[in-house]
Amino acid sequence: MQALIIIDMQQSPFSQTDKYDAAGVIHRINLLAQKTREKNDAVVFIQHDGTLQEGLAPGTTGWEIIPSLQPQAGDIVIRKTTNDAFYKTHLEDFLQENNISDLFFCGWATDFCVDTSIKAAISRDYKVTVVADCHTLSDRDKLGASVLINYYNELWGKMLSQVQAVKVTKAAQIY
Repeated sequence: MQALIIIDMQQSPFSQTDKYDAAGVIHRINLLAQKTREKNDAVVFIQHDGTLQEGLAPGTTGWEIIPSLQPQAGDIVIRKTTNDAFYKTHLEDFLQENNISDLFFCGWATDFCVDTSIKAAISRDYKVTVVADCHTLSDRDKLGASVLINYYNELWGKMLSQVQAVKVTKAAQIY
């Protein structure tokens, strides 16, 4: 079985219009989520419990998943408090209980939570596919978002895994 892991697509970060290709990323994630549900595979939303200063305090509007990606019946929402979606969460328990070994990653932010969670999945021997055009971030002080996205896609494609090589694939090529 497979799972689409959608990381930190929450209202506060997306209330700022500086996310690279945000509308395109959201559109493609929606298409993947729909196709994943049609295959009866798992759609897992990872939701970051942050601070009020970040706009990610639990229960606030900014903490909520963006409206166009709201979980549907049967989807799973797992809350986290660090960059790693596995750290002190129920993600691994859910994956094991449902015999899920293939993970497809997307979300925000490429260089923090997405990257950390991908590496955590690799170290736990999951088969990892990164959806190359379904993760985003803002420009950083020294590098633009598109440069970082391309860099991480290349980096992940070269990661070592004992299970299978990490796949980096565009959304249109997945289903």
